[in-house]
Amino acid sequence: MARAILIWVALAAAIGAPLAAAAMSPLLEWRSAVYILAGFAGIVGLGVMLVQPLLIGGYLPGLSGRSGRRVHLWVGGALVVAVVVHVGGLWITSPPDMADALLFTSPTPFSPFGVIAMWAIFAVALLATFRRRLRPRTWRLAHMLLAIVIVCGTVAHGMLIEGTMEFVSKAVLCALVLAATIRVMASLPIWRKRTPPRGESIAPR
Repeated sequence: MARAILIWVALAAAIGAPLAAAAMSPLLEWRSAVYILAGFAGIVGLGVMLVQPLLIGGYLPGLSGRSGRRVHLWVGGALVVAVVVHVGGLWITSPPDMADALLFTSPTPFSPFGVIAMWAIFAVALLATFRRRLRPRTWRLAHMLLAIVIVCGTVAHGMLIEGTMEFVSKAVLCALVLAATIRVMASLPIWRKRTPPRGESIAPR
């Protein structure tokens, strides 16, 4: 029980610390409510990316196996909503900047990483909708590759932005997201060689 509580407290701290630090940023005084909402939606989205691999890996107490996968699906939906709010809010506050970002013509170095991650998130959501029509291995490979793009793109996007997020708490959260993703993906059975049934040869004919 103590270990389970410790895990949940650590997770809450990892996600809550960047949110709390951003909430105290003096830069918020010059921003509109829509811009602030969009910015915090991005922070929430980054925090969600820490939860997702932990759910799949069964590291969150009480959420392992089928229940963990079910929550993973719902949390993925929440991530899509966070991205829509993030991008939509920034579009409302500055349409020219967002148009440049979406067209990959923005001079800011963080923009292309965020846009690539955004499209990868939408692609995963679309694949999840048609998952039953895909072969299990095809779904797992596509989901895994897109997840790599999402995590790498989001971490690069977040680390390159100099804004309301406090640097240390942001860096720690990004490092945790990368570490959790690498740890879980390295343990996925998709990397293991399939052992043929007895009497079946895997040699080419």
